[in-house]
Amino acid sequence: MMHCFSNRVGIGIAALAAAAASALCAHAAAPASTSTASVVPAPRTQPWHQASLNDYRRHLEALAALVRQCAGGRDKISCDPARVGPDDRLQAGAEQNQAQRMIRYGWLRILLLRAQAPDSAQQAQGTPTLAKDSTLPTPETTTQLLDDAQLRLAQDLAQSETQAGALPTHPNAGRIMQQVLAEREFHRMTRGPSLLDRAREKLLEWINNFFAGVSRLAAGASWLGRALVWGFLLAVAIGIAWFLLRMEHRWRVRLMPDADAPAPGAASARDWQLWLDDARKAAEAGQWREAIHFLYWAAISRLEARRLWPADRARTPREYLALIAPGDPRKSNLTALTGSFERTWYGGRPASEGDYRRADALAHALIESGAAR
Repeated sequence: MMHCFSNRVGIGIAALAAAAASALCAHAAAPASTSTASVVPAPRTQPWHQASLNDYRRHLEALAALVRQCAGGRDKISCDPARVGPDDRLQAGAEQNQAQRMIRYGWLRILLLRAQAPDSAQQAQGTPTLAKDSTLPTPETTTQLLDDAQLRLAQDLAQSETQAGALPTHPNAGRIMQQVLAEREFHRMTRGPSLLDRAREKLLEWINNFFAGVSRLAAGASWLGRALVWGFLLAVAIGIAWFLLRMEHRWRVRLMPDADAPAPGAASARDWQLWLDDARKAAEAGQWREAIHFLYWAAISRLEARRLWPADRARTPREYLALIAPGDPRKSNLTALTGSFERTWYGGRPASEGDYRRADALAHALIESGAAR
């Protein structure tokens, strides 16, 4: 029922709006002496009145009586819009901090102004704007709208009787709000942006200004703008690649084991000096192949003890060699020692005293470089 009533009121308001537009056009063409009759008189006092709930009820009762009088008289005196009075600013309760509601009566002033003319005169004038749209229902007459207005005022009066004091008071609302804003999530809202936020904003602003300047240069010389953009992107890519290579080098070469003691079976699990003693004994016995073998593992044990790589006996000589960075000065000596060891131990090539002397010099150079670091 309320939905149908709202549709009827909406259609009536649309008809009133169209009629008001027609009245304004007629007012522009009419003589000055008749212009005052087509204007809704504005309240001569302040636009709203501070009213209590009882004042609001009395005003609704007076407006209901005014609408009934207008429906019976249908003239300028009984339908004077100025008799509606100012709008009501309603305070729901006695507390000063309670919410207030503005209740406006502009719709009723427009209706009373239209009700000053009989329905027959309004139908003769017509509403050409709405008549062109066949999808809309037939607009209500002013008499029907007056009946709807009486029903609306009666409903508002009944609602005011049931909602007295419905708005609750919240005396602690301000204190609770301050506690909420003091939480960590709202620090940025109350304290403003941090130093990092301002620095990030400056950086983004600089980047925007840079590309804006590039676009202005590109307007005169397109190749210059493209060169600057691609140069900037290339510099960023090189910087990122360099950073990733440095990180990979640090992880690969300077990787530290979790435990202080090497794993069983690793080269560093046996002291490098013991490997050297075995090499000397093998050389004194003329076992050059075994002596080169012991020299190689003495060098590996010494470098591994200096935490150059994690201890792992499962690595091959080439894997040990790959763990040293290309720019490391020890890489050339270890490469030469690894080649001598692989040729004599795995390749089956006979070893001589000269091969042992060269391997001994390389091993001692690696051991001394490990001690220096």
